[in-house]
Amino acid sequence: MNKNILIIDDEKNILKSLDMILSAEGFTVSKAGNLKDAKTQITDNTNFFLVDVMLPDGDGIEFIKDIRLKNPSAIIIMISGHASIKMAIEATRNGADDFLEKPLSKEKLLITLNNFVKRLALEEKYANLEKTKMGFEFIGKSPAMMEIIKTVDKIAPTNSKVLISGESGTGKEIIASLIHFKSERKNKPYIKINCAAIPEELIEAELFGAEKGAYTGATEQRDGKFQQANGGSLFLDEIGDMSLKTQTKVLRVLQEGEFERVGGNEVIKTDVRVFAATNKDLQQMVKEGSFREDLYFRLHVVPIHLPPLRERGDDIVFLAEYFLQMFSHENNKKSLSMSEAVIKKLKTSNWPGNIRELKNLIERLVIMTDSPVIELKDLPAEFSTPQFDVTSAFEKNQSLRDVRDKTELEYIKFCLDNVNGNIAKAAELLQVDRTYLYKKLKKLGIET
Repeated sequence: MNKNILIIDDEKNILKSLDMILSAEGFTVSKAGNLKDAKTQITDNTNFFLVDVMLPDGDGIEFIKDIRLKNPSAIIIMISGHASIKMAIEATRNGADDFLEKPLSKEKLLITLNNFVKRLALEEKYANLEKTKMGFEFIGKSPAMMEIIKTVDKIAPTNSKVLISGESGTGKEIIASLIHFKSERKNKPYIKINCAAIPEELIEAELFGAEKGAYTGATEQRDGKFQQANGGSLFLDEIGDMSLKTQTKVLRVLQEGEFERVGGNEVIKTDVRVFAATNKDLQQMVKEGSFREDLYFRLHVVPIHLPPLRERGDDIVFLAEYFLQMFSHENNKKSLSMSEAVIKKLKTSNWPGNIRELKNLIERLVIMTDSPVIELKDLPAEFSTPQFDVTSAFEKNQSLRDVRDKTELEYIKFCLDNVNGNIAKAAELLQVDRTYLYKKLKKLGIET
């Protein structure tokens, strides 16, 4: 866990003394003598604030609001040489976590801070466990996914790059998150960027940062994702949509661990573990010249392919039930169940949107269904079209001819059901002559 603290006090001797004490205890100390300087130093990574109540340019208690706006979970300890019960109550009401009286006791200060360090560490540990648990439940438990979980457990402790492939909505981002939160970097930054969602002219500034004035609208220096993720992990989603120019710059970071901001010359070092994901065939793109071969091999250290949901029948039901519980709880409703007909329909659907599509459907059903059991009539219109299950014709110890005949029989029945037994429409649907269909029906023993 980071132990970054910002001390805000107008007495230089106190700043110097606290800097020495806290640095010796493993804190990374930043200092400010007034509120103006302090405002420029509030970051997401600063998890402790030691703030004097009376400052030259304002009220330290009022400043609590500024800290909470930028860092809601930070620990804020107020200090004052003119402390009173009224002042302590006011500070607490405004969001302070504790109040210490000057002159500060070194022993009391360290006990107070270390207690908060332990609390934050426990909260962080619990949050990471919840994230890992959530990811596991969200992915599923089919044999294919269990193998992927085994791979995740093996590679998580390493610094290997991971290339995650699969259709949109299969859970690529969840896998990347799982790897990070199971790794030694779990308490370090985890930064995500969708390469397809950012215009080409801005993607480099997002990744590498930009100097003030580097482009229109760059009114101040900004850090990029590679710098923000330093010490942690960076997830490059939809990397197949990245231009060749940007690919070249990303390759340099992976090879040398350094880069420059857009419009700058300063070489910035970074230690980042990279996960990349794509729904495209990168090998084919390499052949076509639209993806760099050297970058592909840099990323392809550990490949993980996520199968589409339609190939994971067991997971469809497992995930549907998981989402039913989740959305029932979120919407303060009793947990719903699904009829056998609905379960069968979900298992035989194509799911082009994969887990994302299933999740959206279940959320909609939880909100819209009034009865405790979800029935076929509750499903959206697109699920009312019958679908042909070719595997229904399969049995063990059958010859190829038997399977072919039975499959043909089942499909003809399926088409006839779709057109309410109308031979002419069925022949049109099957793209065969009506006379041929009559003969086929007679041969297969189907009455008309």
